[in-house]
Amino acid sequence: MAQSKSKSKSVLLLCGDFMEDYEAMVPFQALIAYGVSVDAVCPGKKAGDICRTAIHDSLGHQTYSESRGHNFTLNATFDEIDIDKYDGLVIPGGRAPEYLAMNSLVQSLVRKFSESRKPIASVCHGQLILAAAGLVRGRKCTAYPAVGPVLTAAGASWIEPESMAACVVDGNIITAATYEGHPEFIQLFVKALGGNVTGSDKRILFLCGDYMEDYEVTVPFQSLQALGCHVDAVCPKKKAGDSCPTAVHDFEGDQTYSEKPGHNFMLTADFEGLDASSYDALVIPGGRAPEYLALNARVIAIVKEFMAARKPVASICHGQQILSAAGVLQGRKCTAYPAVKLNVELSGATWLEPDPIDRCFTDGNLVTGAAWPGHPQFISQLMALLGIQVAF
Repeated sequence: MAQSKSKSKSVLLLCGDFMEDYEAMVPFQALIAYGVSVDAVCPGKKAGDICRTAIHDSLGHQTYSESRGHNFTLNATFDEIDIDKYDGLVIPGGRAPEYLAMNSLVQSLVRKFSESRKPIASVCHGQLILAAAGLVRGRKCTAYPAVGPVLTAAGASWIEPESMAACVVDGNIITAATYEGHPEFIQLFVKALGGNVTGSDKRILFLCGDYMEDYEVTVPFQSLQALGCHVDAVCPKKKAGDSCPTAVHDFEGDQTYSEKPGHNFMLTADFEGLDASSYDALVIPGGRAPEYLALNARVIAIVKEFMAARKPVASICHGQQILSAAGVLQGRKCTAYPAVKLNVELSGATWLEPDPIDRCFTDGNLVTGAAWPGHPQFISQLMALLGIQVAF
């Protein structure tokens, strides 16, 4: 993980079943990548238990859709936490806050963070918990629009979100409308923790495709944006404003990973006419997209251009299928999702076993990871190549 130059920070993530998929994992893995210790807890559950997540997306209906997301593994036990050891609190949205807001232990926990003036960052429906704990009276805050009437009734100074990326700060409370605001939301929280980011004046390109893995595009994408990097996402035959459907890959007791529909990921730049030389680094998400992107001559040319220029290239999971097809792994050391080992070895690379599955490796300008649990290492190692640091 990225190392701070002073005392390390510790943050609590308040989880529940059917919290929003992105709103839990993006801040969780981003903060760890920056060098922050994050404990994820849920009332009635212990370390190693899972919380099922919900994927909320806007599909043109009168309200958001919901589908099953990833299984989020808790790394701490709610009944054993010592609130005094934490420097801040993050509350994801989704449907979990509806029932967590009724829990007296949750209300007490949130009040203690507020009384100590420690930063509290809450997104989307998470503000229901703040309202139940009596923390929004006289405070400016935003949230998902449907939460507005409750916050107003609780005495908040309601700020209608002009976009779903809106964020509001009032004292130690940071609120955001939805996960679209993660870059600013996380940036504000890091600042509230005393963090200072340097070296982030970088331009980073993501090579995307239909059914890339949901986390493997959005977690690094928003984590790098939160640092202050300019990040673009492109896909062959698509332009800025188009979207790519994503896939949720998870282990649920079968002999291989399961797949469920993920969020729709919006692209930020046109593929046609792309000037790859204007970017400082390349990121290749995994999922099912790489197996067909590896057949695209322009995609291969872009990868070769970055590797020839010795610019940082970070590829995860099945993304290494593209590196293999581009012929840039000869003599390299790298890892990948274990089923891609054949591609890696046939391309002349030395295979590095991802044991455990979250292990990532850097070889020269190349960062490789095996799967989305490794995002903190993956992002941190890319930050190191780019000269980006977070100091607390």
